[in-house]
Amino acid sequence: MVRPRLPKNVEELVHWYERYVSPVSLVAGFLADNLFLLRRVDLLRSNLLLFSYLLIAALGIILINLIESGRIKTPWVLKIAPFISIIVQFSFGGLFSGYLSLYSRSAGAPASWVFVIVLAALLLGNERFTRLYSRFTFQITLYFTVLFSFFIFFLPVVFHQIGPYMFVASGIVALGVVTLLVQAIKFFLPALVKRDRTTLARSIAVVFLVFNALYFLGAIPPLPLALKDAGVYHAVSKDASGSYALQGEVVSWWEAIFPYNPTFHRAPGETVYVWSAVFAPSGLNTSVLHVW
Repeated sequence: MVRPRLPKNVEELVHWYERYVSPVSLVAGFLADNLFLLRRVDLLRSNLLLFSYLLIAALGIILINLIESGRIKTPWVLKIAPFISIIVQFSFGGLFSGYLSLYSRSAGAPASWVFVIVLAALLLGNERFTRLYSRFTFQITLYFTVLFSFFIFFLPVVFHQIGPYMFVASGIVALGVVTLLVQAIKFFLPALVKRDRTTLARSIAVVFLVFNALYFLGAIPPLPLALKDAGVYHAVSKDASGSYALQGEVVSWWEAIFPYNPTFHRAPGETVYVWSAVFAPSGLNTSVLHVW
C-alpha cells in the first residue's frame, strides 16, 4: 500500500513520524545535557533546565487527563492534543538524560552504578512508554520518580548539607509536591483520582521504598559530591596558583580512557602518592573518607 504524500490530520502525522522523532529527540537531548547544559549540579542554568522539564511534564499530565475526560473541548487544543504526549515524553527523557549525566559523574563505587544503570534503563525505555503516558497511575508514578531524583541533589545544594537527613527530606518534599499535583487533578477530575487512588498509592509507595533501600545500601551516588579524578602517582606537587602537578605512569591511549588496574612501577624506597579530586558545590562542608 502506497502512503499518501500528505497526512489527513495532525494525529496521522504524529503516527507516521513518531518512530523517528523519539530516537532523534532522545539522542539530541542526551548530547545537549551531557556536553553543554548539565555540567554541574549547582549551576543556575542546570536547575532552571530541570525545573522547566518538571513544570512542562506536570502541565502536560494535567492537560492529557483533561482532554481524555472531555473536560477540554476547545478545537485548537484538541488539534494539538497528539503532540502533548510527545512533549511530556520529551520532558521525561530530558530529565532522565540529565540525571544520568549528573549521577554517572558521581558514581565512584561499583554499587553506585546500580542506580545509574536503572536511570539508563528508564532513559532508553522512555521511547517505549508512549502508550503508557495516557494512563494516570503511570504518569504520576513516573513523575514522582523524577521528582525524588531531583530533590536528592537539589536540597543539599540549597541547604549546604548532605547525608541521610537530607535524603529523607528529599523524599518527603517529593511526596508533598506529587500530592499537590494529584490534588490539582482531583479538583477537575475527582472521579479519576478516586478510581485510581489505591493503585497510585501503592505504586508511589513502592518507588519510595526502593529509593530508600538503594540509598541506605549505598547504591545511590552521594550527589552533589562527584569524584572528578583519582589515581596513584609517583609525585604530587601544588603550585602558587593552587593547581596540582601529577607525575604518573606512561599509559597507552586505551588505558587513559579506561584506567582500570593500571600497572605501577615503584622504585625501591620511593614514596607512593594516592591523589583524588572531589567536586563539591560552594558552601557545602562535609567529610570525605577514603576506604582502602
